[in-house]
Amino acid sequence: MEVVFGVHSVAEAVRVRPGEVDHVTVLTGPPNPRVAALLEECRASRVRVAHAGRDELSRMTRTENHGGAAAFLRERRALVLEDLLQPSGPNKRFLLALDGVEDPHNLGALLRTADGAGVDGVIVPERRSAPLSGTVAKASAGATEHVRVARVTNLVRALEELKRQNIWIVGLDERGTADYDQFDLSGDVALVLGREGAGLHDLVRKSCDFLLRIPMLGAVPSLNVSVAGAVVMFEAARQRRHAVAPVSSGAEPAAKTSKPRKGLGS
Repeated sequence: MEVVFGVHSVAEAVRVRPGEVDHVTVLTGPPNPRVAALLEECRASRVRVAHAGRDELSRMTRTENHGGAAAFLRERRALVLEDLLQPSGPNKRFLLALDGVEDPHNLGALLRTADGAGVDGVIVPERRSAPLSGTVAKASAGATEHVRVARVTNLVRALEELKRQNIWIVGLDERGTADYDQFDLSGDVALVLGREGAGLHDLVRKSCDFLLRIPMLGAVPSLNVSVAGAVVMFEAARQRRHAVAPVSSGAEPAAKTSKPRKGLGS
């Protein structure tokens, strides 16, 4: 059974998939306004509600950081790469691939940003990646209920399949040669982010068609992966909103620089 905790995450689970919620448990005692709104949502969706003390709720969720509410759901069907490649309308595809993000708070923050920036789906490897746990759901403020996440056995092979689908693979790396805001991100693009501290694995880096960087003006050479991802995802969202004309499928994304570039690993 899947356990989601935190008022925002529980409320989103009740709104999005009430039929899969076995029950919701909240702290015993007078509810605060947010919990009261959650209880009203449960009543409207005919979701059963139980009450428990703080220690019992901590035991159920295996954390003291449960926010006073937890939902117990049937586990959802795991998505695969092909699910993310299904046409989602006339817009160009925008995917996010995560190369070994193991901190659940970073993963949750990235999923929250992906939802806000209009990402069509997120690809994570089965190994060396944080699982979609209650901690991730809480850190995402409920975005896990809206973002499609597919787990793949081999991330490099998944990226090669994206290339066959005419999706450009763009990695974010401090050794990149093009600034992120000088690159055309309005076409069919998969943004690849690396693990905390070490960045992209060598094989994943070589699989990228282009490597972008975020210019840093201070002494610290890089940003936290969730912050860096947010910067680039919302730049892509800005470009995609203001694109004058769509980029034809398979056309090379143009950098806003006269310097010619060669695709990496293509």
